Amino acid sequence: MTDEPPTPPASPAAPSGLRALLPDLAPWRASADFRRLWVAGVITNFGSFLTFVALPVQIKELTGSAAAVGAIGAVELIPLIVFGLYGGALADAWDKRKLILWTEAGQGLLALALLVNALAPHPAVWLLYVVAAVSSALASVQRPALDSLMPRIVAHEHLPAAASLNALRWQVGGVAGPALAGVVVAYAGLGWAYAADLLTFVVSVAIGVGLAASPASHEAAKPSLKSIVEGARYAWSRKELLGTYVIDIAAMLFAMPLAVLPFLADELDAEWSLGLMYASVPAGALLVSLTSGWTSRVHRHGRIVVVSAALWGLAITAAGVSGNVWLVLLFLVLGGGFDMVSGIFRGAMWNQTIPDELRGRLAGIELLSYSVGPQLGQVWVGGMAAWRGVRTSVWSGGLLCVGAVGLLALCLPKLMTYDVRTNEHAVRLRAQREAATSATPATPASPASPA
Repeated sequence: MTDEPPTPPASPAAPSGLRALLPDLAPWRASADFRRLWVAGVITNFGSFLTFVALPVQIKELTGSAAAVGAIGAVELIPLIVFGLYGGALADAWDKRKLILWTEAGQGLLALALLVNALAPHPAVWLLYVVAAVSSALASVQRPALDSLMPRIVAHEHLPAAASLNALRWQVGGVAGPALAGVVVAYAGLGWAYAADLLTFVVSVAIGVGLAASPASHEAAKPSLKSIVEGARYAWSRKELLGTYVIDIAAMLFAMPLAVLPFLADELDAEWSLGLMYASVPAGALLVSLTSGWTSRVHRHGRIVVVSAALWGLAITAAGVSGNVWLVLLFLVLGGGFDMVSGIFRGAMWNQTIPDELRGRLAGIELLSYSVGPQLGQVWVGGMAAWRGVRTSVWSGGLLCVGAVGLLALCLPKLMTYDVRTNEHAVRLRAQREAATSATPATPASPASPA
C-alpha cells in the first residue's frame, strides 16, 4: 500500500431497462459450488419454514399462552450465543464442507424427533423447547461456515450479487413454506409439516456431498477463547462493521412481531390469514431480490443500511396500528422489502472487507447480530403482548426501532460515510483477490473464476 489515495475501480456499463432490475446471475454461472449451495438452500429452507410455522402453532395449541410462544426465543438464545461464537472459530479452523454436512444431518434428526412427538397421543411441550435449543446450536455452527465459504467460491466483484441470490433462495422457501404451512397444519396436521421438513434435509445432504473441500487457511487460528476474542477485537476496531451489527440487533429486537402473529390473526378475526402473515415478510424480501440488479451500482452501503432499517420500523408500526388484515399484510410485505435491502448491503460490507483468516469468527459475530435480535424480539413482543395487548406490542416496537436506529446512526459516523470504492479494507481485499486470480490461471472447473 502507498500513501496515495486508492483509485476506485472502474464501474461496468450499467444495463438498461428491465435487465437493470433483474438479479445478477454471474455467481451462478461462474461457480458450481455456489449453484449446489443455492439449490440445497432452496429445498431445506422450504421445509424449515414449514416447521417455523408449525412449532409456535403447536405450542399455542398445547398451552394457549403468548408468553409460552415467545419463550421459544429465550431457549434458542443461549445456544445461539455460545455456539455462534465458537462455530465461527470452528469455521476458520476446520473444513467448512464437513461442518455444513454434519450440521445439516443433525437438523434432519431434529425434524424426525418433532415428527415422532407430533404423532404421539400426548405430545410433550418440553421436547419442543429442547429441539428449538439444539436446532439453534446446530444452525449457529453451520451459518458461519456457510458465510465464510462464500468469498472462497465467488469472485470479489460478484459478492453483492451472491448476497442477493442467497437471499432469494431463502425467500422462495419463506414465501411458499409459511403460505403452505398454514394450509398443511390446518387441514393435514402438524405431522405432515414435520415430515416434509425431514425430507428436505435428506435431499439437502445428498446435494451437499458434491461440494469441494474447503480446509482452513494457513493463517487461521485454532478454535479457542483466545481466537474468539481476537475476532471480537477486530470487529470492535471496525466501527462501520460494528454499526451494521447493532443497527440490525435494534431493528430485530424491537420490531420483529413473528411470535404474536397467531394471536394477531385471531384478534383481527382472520385465522385464515396466519400463513399469509408469516409469508408476507419473506414476500417483500423476494420482491426486492427479484429486482436487485440496481444493488451492484450502489456504493454507500452504510447509508442504505440505516435508512432501510428505519423504514422497516415504520412499516411494522403501521402494521400494528392497522385494524384491517389486508393492510396488515401490505405493511408486512413493505417491511420485508426494507429489511431485505438492509440485509443485502450488510452482507456486501462483510464479505468485501473481512480477511479470509478471520471470516469464520466474524461470521459468528454476524450470526449473533442478525439472530440474537429476533430471538430476544420474540421474548420482548410476547411479553409486551401479555402485558399491553397484541397490537400495542407490534406498533410500539416499530416506533422504538425507528428511534434506536436514528440514535445509533448519529453515534456511528463511519457507518454513514462508508464507500466500497474507497474503504481501505475493501480496497485491500479486492487487490488480494485480483492478485490471487492473476497468479492462478482460471479454468472452466474453477468455482471461484469470475464470469
